[in-house]
Order: sequence, then structure tokens, then C-alpha cells
Amino acid sequence: MTIAGIPDHAELSQRTDAPPGSAWGLFGPDDQLGTLNFLTEERTAAAARLIRRGATFNLDYPLNTFVPSLAGTRPATEHHIFSNNPNHRDDWLDSFYLQSTSQVDGLRHIRHPRHGFYGGVPDEAIAVGTPDLGIQLLAEKAIAGRGVLLDAVSYFESIGEPLEFTTMVRLTPEHLDAIAEHCRVTIEPGDIVLLRTGFAEEWVRRTPEQRAEPREGGTGLDQSDAMLAWLWDHRIALMASDNAGLESYPVNPASGWIDPDEPPPPRGPSHNGMLHRPMLALLGMVIGELWKLDELAADCAADGRYEFFLTVKPLNLVGGVGSPPNAIAVK
Repeated sequence: MTIAGIPDHAELSQRTDAPPGSAWGLFGPDDQLGTLNFLTEERTAAAARLIRRGATFNLDYPLNTFVPSLAGTRPATEHHIFSNNPNHRDDWLDSFYLQSTSQVDGLRHIRHPRHGFYGGVPDEAIAVGTPDLGIQLLAEKAIAGRGVLLDAVSYFESIGEPLEFTTMVRLTPEHLDAIAEHCRVTIEPGDIVLLRTGFAEEWVRRTPEQRAEPREGGTGLDQSDAMLAWLWDHRIALMASDNAGLESYPVNPASGWIDPDEPPPPRGPSHNGMLHRPMLALLGMVIGELWKLDELAADCAADGRYEFFLTVKPLNLVGGVGSPPNAIAVK
């Protein structure tokens, strides 16, 4: 589809025909793809021309890599194999939590506490087997386009301030611009942007005892209106990272997004004040988490090219909330 006349985030913030700061209705009255609309056929065709060597990179960690669950709410996946004769094998999964390892968060993952789900989809439409905002829409879109790696690990090492696993850095728009300049890459409309913080590769290296050590928090995107503007005004189709939530944790108390009257959940992490809420529910921007970026980053550093062709093919599960991304980068 041709996308013209899309307002910038400052204009979105002044909307009176929809929730302020939202993209609702901009891609049509029944839109449920959000910013994936920025990834047009023309941009997919242009991205295919980035393939030069045919080198491929798997961007998914194996199931059960992050066990015990980082969220504290997801038991390990159980894999079973059976046969009905000596020459046959079949298998199934139990306790398969679709956001337990490398993942994409679909638009039904998080609602806005005041405005609800993206596009005004009613709460009762978000149920098992219903199609609204389901992960199958991403599978049907069959996401393929230009991927860009923002290697925060490399950038902070270059300025003599290496990122530490146990310490949190709130990445601002200014940081992201500096990282892009360091990687000699320009973000273009419709891009799938990958952020490397080093979290997942360090998690995999650490022993269970080391993983249990206290941390100040996790490095990621800062919670701010400026960050929302940066994401939207660059016309990013999908934003993913190698950390556990894309954004920094704990949340920024200066964001103005924290509701002091919102009770904490009985289990698992609180989403109070998180960037997830406006990203998913207002902008309609799909989020990726815990992607495997180490091998891709090493290759980008070796050849100096931080852009590539990228495919993302979530499970075609009607009404799914999230899914492994099944992502592949090709250079």
C-alpha cells in the first residue's frame, strides 16, 4: 500500500479524533497491522537487493534457553516423542509458552490502561480463537524487509564505557543516533531495527549461580515521549532486541507514565510505566525480545555492513498473543 500524509509524532500527540499519541485509523478504519504498514512491497523488493553473499543467520534461541523463566510465569516447554510403529516418529509439546524465548509481542499482548487495545478493539474480542490483533496477522503479512543492526555493545566499547550485565543504561534517542552513526547506517522507513545490548549472549554464558546474582536492572530503551517520537518519526516497522523487554528496567520514574494507584500484579512483572503500553496499543508497533544477535553482530563488524535482508515468520496461530519470530537475516 502507498503511505502518504502520515503525521509526525508531535501531530499525533494533538489528535482529538483518536487517543492522543495514537496511530489509530491512519492506515484505514479496520487496520490491525500498525507500523508493519510501513513495510511496503516496494521496500521489501529494495531490501532483497541487499543480499550479496547469501550468508544466513538464525536469530532465534532454542526453546528453554531462558529457564527458569525471566518473567517468572512460564514453566519450561516439555517435548515428547512417540511412534505407532518401529519405523515412525512423531512429537508434541506441553507447556509451550510462546513468549518464553526469542519472541515477537503481537498487538494483543498489551492494552493501554486508559484507551484499551490498538485500534479500539474491544476487550471481549481478545480471546482464544478470535482473530482480532492475533499473531496470525503477522504470519499472513509474512514479514520480509530491510533489517538494521544498532550494536550498542560495540558503540559503548568504542567510547570507553562498556555495557555491564549487572548495570542498567537507559538508551535515549541521542544514544540511538550515536549508535547508528557508529555503525555507519541510516534508518529508513519500513526498517526492522535490531538493538544489541549483549544481555542474551551474556545470560547464556553465565552459570545458574551467576544468573541469580543481584542486578541494578537491564539496559534498554528509555521510557519517554521523546523515545516514542524517535520510533514513530523514523517509520520503523518492527523494533527488536536481545534483551528481555526491549526497554530499560526498572522503568524511568521521570517518564510521567507510572500510575501510583495501579496495584502490582499477584505474580510476574508489572507493566506500569512501561514503553510497551504506548508502543503496542497506541502506535501499533510490534516488539521483539531475546533475539539472537551475536553471530550477526560479528559478521556486521567484519564486513562493515549493518544492513541486511530480514524475514520474520511467526506461528500462524489464530488469536495468538506472541510467537517465536522464526527470524533469519541474509547478507
